[in-house]
Amino acid sequence: MSIKVAIIGAGSVTFARRLIQDILSVPELADTTLALMDINEQYLDLVANLVRRDVKANRLAAAIIATTDRRRAVEGADYVVNLTRIGGLEAFQLDIDIPLKYGIDQCVGDTLCAGGIMYGQRNIPQILAFCKDIREVAKPDVLFLNYANPNAMNTWAANKYGGVNTVGLCHGVQGGHQQIAEVIELLVNEGKDPSSPEYRRVTTRDVDIICAGINHQTWYIQVRYEGEDWTGRLLEGFEKHPVYSRTEKVRIDILRRFGYYSTESNGHLSEYVPWYRKRPEEIHRWIDLSSWIHGETGGYLRVCNEARDWFVTEAPRMLAEEPPVYSYESRSHEHGSWIIEALETGRVYRGHFNVVNRGCITNLPDDCVVEVPGYVDRNGISIPRVGDLPLGCAAICNASVSVQRLAVEAAVRGDVQLLKQAMMMDPLVGAVCDPYEISQMTDEMLVAQAQWLPQYAEEIPRALQRLASERPLGTKGTRGAARLTRQG
Repeated sequence: MSIKVAIIGAGSVTFARRLIQDILSVPELADTTLALMDINEQYLDLVANLVRRDVKANRLAAAIIATTDRRRAVEGADYVVNLTRIGGLEAFQLDIDIPLKYGIDQCVGDTLCAGGIMYGQRNIPQILAFCKDIREVAKPDVLFLNYANPNAMNTWAANKYGGVNTVGLCHGVQGGHQQIAEVIELLVNEGKDPSSPEYRRVTTRDVDIICAGINHQTWYIQVRYEGEDWTGRLLEGFEKHPVYSRTEKVRIDILRRFGYYSTESNGHLSEYVPWYRKRPEEIHRWIDLSSWIHGETGGYLRVCNEARDWFVTEAPRMLAEEPPVYSYESRSHEHGSWIIEALETGRVYRGHFNVVNRGCITNLPDDCVVEVPGYVDRNGISIPRVGDLPLGCAAICNASVSVQRLAVEAAVRGDVQLLKQAMMMDPLVGAVCDPYEISQMTDEMLVAQAQWLPQYAEEIPRALQRLASERPLGTKGTRGAARLTRQG
């Protein structure tokens, strides 16, 4: 019997279509029913039409359903995948621009810091609504796969308050794994000509890792190549690398001072800790503007806006292009399809997943969501015990976990005091702003985003009153220390 996979937020021409291709490239899953759901009919129709064309071209038996009715999409589903961005780019713009008025310069703003905290406030009520539908109309043993950020907060809320077995998925571990393989190749071949027979290529298949922490702050605590642990040589390699020595300055500095490489990009990592973005005049010292992901102010917002502009004007032409060939060998490294394949066929898959800790990392709280190694087969997802993180790595993670816990509880309860405490405890927000500024900034963000914050309906008028009675403190008047011009 074929399975049903529901994708909420399927109007992503790149990510949703790639995920669908990955799933249908597994021979045993070629007759899957895919229910694509989005509130934007234009984007949904385009993706559905592209996928139907691709399925037909590859002569597959898959059934494609496109609907704006979430409950219909989820009904009878074996798997539900969340790809949503609650509030869209309009809310995302506010996540970046309002904190900038108070001196908080973010690159991404979707996981932690002021933007990530507010993103969680928008997401969590909808996550709980998704979970209600899943509990009521999906299969009893359904698995909820969450790709949406803030990943840890969303996954935490779904498991604790949604009553649905939820796993968070991210590709940060794979990206850093590739970098580490390149660095090891550089070190083992010093002085050798790449065209010589003695030159050794090193791929991720040659490098075994243990990576553990929390989403976007996961640490490569063991790196083995040819039977030896290379963890202690990574700093030497990254400092010598002709590209990474320039583009990963924050990650390299963290590696230098804490002893372990972190999964997340330079731009992401720079806004999760208090040291690299608190003084505008020093931000350029730590970032690189060759790509947004290396630390550009509002960089991810800019590229998302450009992608939307491209989508509206250019994406329909994709229907005239040659359909891709679905093949098992061409799948991406996104975990989703591999998990589904392992659960349905019994083929073992090893990956890194965001799950409730429950003692896996022994010096992080049991109730938080950790990103750790796991194995999947017909028996389910098995998570081995990692033990203690190195003390410094655990300290960084614990600071973020405290923010996440406060933010989740604030979102569930609609509690402004908890929300402001989350903002105060955030490492970068606290490094830049005093308590009065944090309180006023939070009120301003609540009022500006009221349409996406139903749980704060009673609090918004009070926030408006406070703003009207206070002297404005968000007076920095800056577009950011490293903001580039939007193209297109």
